[in-house]
Parts: sequence; structure tokens; C-alpha cells
Amino acid sequence: MRTKNSATATSTIAVTATAESATTAPRTTGAAAPSAVDPLRRGTLLAVLGVVSFSLTFPSTVWGLESFGPWSLVTVRSTLAALIAGAFLLVGRVPLPERRHWAGLAVVAGGVVIGFPLLTTLALQTSTTSHAAVVVGLLPLTTATLAALRTGRRPSRTFWGAAVAGAVVVIAFTLQQSGGAVSQGDLYLFGALLVCAAGYTEGGRLARLMPGWQVIGWALILCLPLMVAGSAVALTVEPVHLNAHGVIGLIWVAAGSTFFGLYVWYRGMASIGIPKASQLQLAQPLLTLFWSVFLLGETLPLAAPLAAVAVLVCIAVTQRAKS
Repeated sequence: MRTKNSATATSTIAVTATAESATTAPRTTGAAAPSAVDPLRRGTLLAVLGVVSFSLTFPSTVWGLESFGPWSLVTVRSTLAALIAGAFLLVGRVPLPERRHWAGLAVVAGGVVIGFPLLTTLALQTSTTSHAAVVVGLLPLTTATLAALRTGRRPSRTFWGAAVAGAVVVIAFTLQQSGGAVSQGDLYLFGALLVCAAGYTEGGRLARLMPGWQVIGWALILCLPLMVAGSAVALTVEPVHLNAHGVIGLIWVAAGSTFFGLYVWYRGMASIGIPKASQLQLAQPLLTLFWSVFLLGETLPLAAPLAAVAVLVCIAVTQRAKS
């Protein structure tokens, strides 16, 4: 009753005191302005956190391969990530997604939960982290292309020009550092590129319809029966030699890259759009090289600072380009 009386009083004041009403209007408009800007900044920050998480994936995978075979590492990481996601969904009492969303969740599951981890893990058995980083260099452009086809959005020519330029810089840098040779894992890497871009695109679309953590959560749950069965088979076939690196690598790719990274990534994409979020990933190969030096003891190439500056310029252009 008090709320109703207050509303009535406010309405009366609005009718009888025009000046007071006019004074209130600008304050309301001014207060709304920050809320229109903050989601963009928050979305960019979330996407950046996702990129940083993803940049640790290859070095962590190399560590994980010290203890596990490729099939064991992929299936166990997905199983652990699904259990984490299931716990969050259970505690939050999240209802099942609508039937119309399950097809999209299957695309996310096939692309980012199974396809990309499996193909890149197989590739890293014969490829270095710097060579594998070429996948990440091509991923933003591929994701933006698939997003344009999937959603009907058409980024500007400036956007595409900067995106292509950034991808060329990253590709040239990573290939030059790996000697330009075609490795045995190249087919795995290009396959990973395509399935991951499809998963990112569909996940970004779904993140506009449901919270981002629920997108990856349900995608992981969808894969859980297959991953549990795969873990049981792989662990009996492939040898396991536990050490600190292997355990840490497994924990990170499960909890960090697969759950946390995709959680913040999809939330970021939903806020700032798939094309712009995908261009932030142009910095991921250089971050991966940094972690490779810091964690794996690889030598930092002299061309890295130049490539980093060029990539950051491209990212700045794409972030300001109009769609």
C-alpha cells in the first residue's frame, strides 16, 4: 500500500509541478548513460580473460602429455570440466534448456569441448606450440566469417581489412618461427580451426539467449556420457605416468581453459558481438609464445615485440570499426 501511495504522489507532482518534473528528467537520463557503456567494457574484459585463459591451453596441454596419452588427456579433461559444470548447474537449480537450443549446444560441444581439444592435442604430439599457434592466428577471421554467414551481420571493409592484416601478421610470424615447414599435425590444426570457429559462433549466439556459463555448462553435460566411456577406455589403453606438470596441466585445461575460459568468453561475445570479440584472439598466439617461454623454457624470438605491436594495432582498428 505504501508503494502504491508513493507512486500516486509522484504522479500528482508530475502533473502540478512541471518545472520539478523537468529537473528530474535530465538526472534520470544522465544516470542511465553509464549503464549503456559499462556492459561494453565489461564484455571486453570478459573476452580478454577468455583469451588469456585460452593462451595457456597449448603449454598446459604439453605438460599434460607428460603424464597422459592424447586420448586420455582429452577425455579426462572434458569429464572433469563436465563435473564442475554439473555442480554449478545443480547448485544454481538451472532448468534444462529449451528443446530448440539443444542443436546449437551440440555444435558447441562438438566444436569446443571435443573437436578442438582432441585435434590440437593430437597435433601437439608432432608440432611445437609456436607452430600450433597458427591455428589461433586464423581463428578470429574464420569465426567472424562464420558469424557473418550465421547471423547475417556484415562488418565494414575497415573491419575486414584490419582482421585480415592481423591474421596475416600472426600467420607470418608463427610460420617464420617454425621454419615454414608443413608438419604432420597440420591437418589436425586446420580441422581444429574449423570446428572451433563453428563452436564459438554458435556459442556466441546462444549466449544472447541464456547465460554464457550455462551454454558451456550444458554443452559439457551433453558430452559427459561419451567422455566418461572414453576415459575408461583410454586410461586402460594408454600408459599414465603421473608427475607435477602432468597433473597441473590436466587441472588447468579442465577447469581453466574448458570451463572458466569458455564461460567468460561466451559472456564477452554476447556483450560486444562475435566479430569484435573474435578479433581480440589475435593476441592469443603471442600470449601463448610468452607462456611457452615462461613455462616450457623456449627461447623468445626477436620478432615477437614487432609482431605484438602490429597485432595490437589491428585489434585497435577492429574494435573501432563499424558493423
